[in-house]
Amino acid sequence: MESQVPFSRDPKGRSVLESPPRPDPDHDLKHRIQKILANAGVASRRNVEEMIRQRRVALNGKIVTDLPILIDPATDKIEVDGEAVNLGGDRGGPRIYILLNKPKNVYATNVAQGEQTRAIDLLPPNLPGRVYPVGRLDADSKGLLLLTNDGELTHRLTHARFGVAKTYRAVVDGFVDGRTLEALGKGIWLTDPRGGGGFKTGPTHLKIVTRSHTATVLDITLREVRNRQIPQMLAKMGHKLRDLTRVRMGPLTLHGLSPGQFRHLTSREVTQLRTLGRREKPQFTT
Repeated sequence: MESQVPFSRDPKGRSVLESPPRPDPDHDLKHRIQKILANAGVASRRNVEEMIRQRRVALNGKIVTDLPILIDPATDKIEVDGEAVNLGGDRGGPRIYILLNKPKNVYATNVAQGEQTRAIDLLPPNLPGRVYPVGRLDADSKGLLLLTNDGELTHRLTHARFGVAKTYRAVVDGFVDGRTLEALGKGIWLTDPRGGGGFKTGPTHLKIVTRSHTATVLDITLREVRNRQIPQMLAKMGHKLRDLTRVRMGPLTLHGLSPGQFRHLTSREVTQLRTLGRREKPQFTT
C-alpha cells in the first residue's frame, strides 16, 4: 500500500505538496536547570550546580542531586532553600542592580538560618523583585557586594571564562616581602578542601598599601576566587589574615558607601558590567 502524501491545491487547481508541520518551539521544550535558575537571577550556572550538590534545590517537591536535570518552566515547580522560584526570572518586571557595602557578620546568601543577618535584610522590603548576591563573600569578610535579579549578568561576573577582576584589601600579620609577592603573583598550589587534591591559583596582582615588621596591608586582585582562597594563600606563605574587605569589582568601588549602606547602579555602570571580560596581564608590586 502506497504512503499517503499530503497535498493541497493552489488557486489555479494545481496540486501542491504540503510541508510537514513544524514543531512549536514553545511546546514540550525542556531546558537545563542551571540555565533556568540563572535566568531567574538565583545564581550563576556554576553556583547553581554547587547548590544542587548541597541538596538545596527541589524539583516538584523532591530534592534533586544528579545532573543533568531538564525542566519545563511552564509546568515544573522549583524551590531553592525551601522558597519557590519565579521561573520567569522577573522578565515581566524591572531588572534590579544594588551595590551594598556589606558589614562583617552579614551573610551573602538568601538562606535564612536562625538569627543570622543576610545581605538582603539590609535592603528595603518593598523592592519590585527578589535579588540574589553575585558570587561569594564570607560572613567574616566585608565590602563590595552586588545584588541583582539579572541571571545573565551574574553569570558574566562570576564565571572564570570572563575573568572579571575583583580587588580585596587584606590586613595580615608580619612583613610581606618581595619574594612572597612574586610567588603569589605567579600562582601557588593549594589544597582543595572540598575534594581533596589541589589546585594552582591563577595569576594575581598584588600591591602594598602599608607595611611594618608586625603587619602589612595589601591589595590583592584576582580574576577567579575560590571559597576561602585568599586566607589559604596568605597562610601558606606564613601570614595570618586579620581582615579582608572587597573594595572593587570591575568598574565598581565602595566610594561614598559606609558599611551597611547601599545604592542602585547607574545605567552606565550596568552597561560597563555587561561588556566586561577582556583579560589583562597581572603584575606584582613591591
